[in-house]
Amino acid sequence: MKIASAAVGSLAWLVAAPGTVCGLVPWLITHWRRPSDPLVLVDFLGFSLALAGGTVILHAFVAFAWHGRGTPAPPAPTERLVVQGAYRYVRNPMYVAVVAQVLGQALLFTSWWLLTYLVVITVVMDAFVRTYEEPTLRETFGPAYDEFRAAVPRWLPRLTPWRGTPEVTS
Repeated sequence: MKIASAAVGSLAWLVAAPGTVCGLVPWLITHWRRPSDPLVLVDFLGFSLALAGGTVILHAFVAFAWHGRGTPAPPAPTERLVVQGAYRYVRNPMYVAVVAQVLGQALLFTSWWLLTYLVVITVVMDAFVRTYEEPTLRETFGPAYDEFRAAVPRWLPRLTPWRGTPEVTS
């Protein structure tokens, strides 16, 4: 897949998936109504998490198009295993970023419903990764993915970037 078509596909998936999970559904739950007397520390933490999550999501989508020559969408997967940038710290930075962003929103909007939603999407994402993504990546990329998987944690980021360079083409 060419970078241009990968970028267009990634942008479409960005709007469809994280746009819905991190934008539409939280808006439906909170209507972006904030408490009248927010706590400064909670606000700071919420804003920081939401901003960091959004930044990592954008980075990961660019990495999929640029390095992977594909999209995060299952129907148009990458041609190459993506092991650059945030992927050197954690295998699933997009999902970790979604959790950070929704947690940040829950803090900003002081919403227990948003926290409940966060638990649900976290369970669903974990099940999807374990039952679909990891087996598919193992089948597609073989030993390169096994090397990556052995060195980079699924959910909790490493403190230092992984310096490995597995064969990244399928």
